Amino acid sequence: MPQAIVNSHIPIPDEHIYQLSKLRNLSNLWDQAFGIPGTQWRMGLESLIGLLPIGGDWIGLLMSSYILFHAVKFNLPRSVMVRMVVNVLIDAIVGAVPILGDLFDTTWKANTKNVNLLEAHLKSPQTSHKSDKLALWLLFGGCILLVLFLMAISVTLMIAIGKFIFHS
Repeated sequence: MPQAIVNSHIPIPDEHIYQLSKLRNLSNLWDQAFGIPGTQWRMGLESLIGLLPIGGDWIGLLMSSYILFHAVKFNLPRSVMVRMVVNVLIDAIVGAVPILGDLFDTTWKANTKNVNLLEAHLKSPQTSHKSDKLALWLLFGGCILLVLFLMAISVTLMIAIGKFIFHS
């Protein structure tokens, strides 16, 4: 399993090591906790939970948003934060496609990509082009709105399917 500090010769401030290791452990659990027998491929809880017909994908998006929430606290440059949000959006949009999305979830690993971006920034922080906290919170808020939107669509579709099945 990847370590929180991949290249130990590049120091990361002590105050960030603990939080980074927690996020790394979470991303490992979510993206690559289990080996697929007979292969070198790994998958995580997101791939399994994504199979749930009601809400599996938005649970994955919620977990990815949790990592983004903590990433905001590191005061990342806007460019890094946007890349993280794009990783999550690609995961959520493609992941919502039945069957194809579940296969995609086993390979994309947005959470691992995002923790890698966070760690890379901590190893060599960019002093210029830092975004303000408001911009970061707006990006995070956009992900939360997407979670709520996907939840609303899921509930609406399930109600419509239920009415169609039981009133036909």
